[in-house]
Amino acid sequence: MKDFRELKIWTRSHALTLRVYRASKRFPREEMFALTSQMRRAASSVPANIAEGCGRDGDAELKRFLTIALGSACELDYHWLLACELGYVSEPEAATTAGEILEIRRMLGAFVRKLKA
Repeated sequence: MKDFRELKIWTRSHALTLRVYRASKRFPREEMFALTSQMRRAASSVPANIAEGCGRDGDAELKRFLTIALGSACELDYHWLLACELGYVSEPEAATTAGEILEIRRMLGAFVRKLKA
């Protein structure tokens, strides 16, 4: 069992989740049960799955949960793009957060590949 709090990927994905929650507070009210909810669930799924994988037995289980986290990060990537194109997010915030999502996706992919080796 690993301590997920010691993983850089968990720390960054948790910070991203907080950023998404803060940004989505400013979305239109009619998005509360649509895009806002979807984005928040996808964002929080990333660090939650990393944490759950760390609590499982062995690298195979960790790899499985990291793969799920990667899928959630890809889903968040799309939802963030949609929010940006709908004008819900400022240009600078859009670019910074999109870059962070991409970096987290890359880190997750590398971690999964490392566990496969």
